[in-house]
Amino acid sequence: MPFDPRQRPLSATEARVLATLLEKARTVPDSYPLTLNALVTGCNQKSSRDPVMQVSDAEAQEALESLRRLSLAVEISGQRATRWEHNFPRGVGVPDQSAVLLGLLMLRGPQTAGELRINAERWHRFADISSVEAFLDELQERSDDKGGPLVVLLPRAPGAREQRWAHLLGGPVDLEALQAAQASAAAPASPALQARVEALEAEVAALQATVRRLCAELGVPEAAPAMSPPGQ
Repeated sequence: MPFDPRQRPLSATEARVLATLLEKARTVPDSYPLTLNALVTGCNQKSSRDPVMQVSDAEAQEALESLRRLSLAVEISGQRATRWEHNFPRGVGVPDQSAVLLGLLMLRGPQTAGELRINAERWHRFADISSVEAFLDELQERSDDKGGPLVVLLPRAPGAREQRWAHLLGGPVDLEALQAAQASAAAPASPALQARVEALEAEVAALQATVRRLCAELGVPEAAPAMSPPGQ
């Protein structure tokens, strides 16, 4: 029976560990399988990660043991250091292309089909967006006897042109938490930054008023239409 996230969803740490194994198998094959130290370093990367995490050695080791029991990771012994590799396509029952898409969704969060195609470049070259969408549709329509759907197409976010996909390996997507995170990301970075922006807007408005007054006193037309500051 393939892995069924409805019965036993992955934790955030397990998903990050598993996705890191998937990534490194394709991007740095010469150093794969991974030691625990290399795996933790990959889990805690600042780039190509959403969210950025701080996984400890103990947490990674615990996640690896859980993934091994789920037949999603394999321990490779007999070397100077114990190494680990994933068993994702076989353990979940998906083709390699689908495993790539799921790995990217676990590492980088919800993405559009176009974003997935670009981000997959070092993992696998999809011919076009339609190819990506075909594999996503297959994952979304996965039958119950195979473990059920593994991705979901999210509602279009305000201001977004395209809908994004999310994985279901960690269980159902918490839409409220996701929307709150998106709103937080769109908010001003800090009160100080907001104050600075407002001050600059006021300066622009004052300069525009001065230009208009001088042009009127000199009897010359303005060179170009004045740009109204935001909110006016």
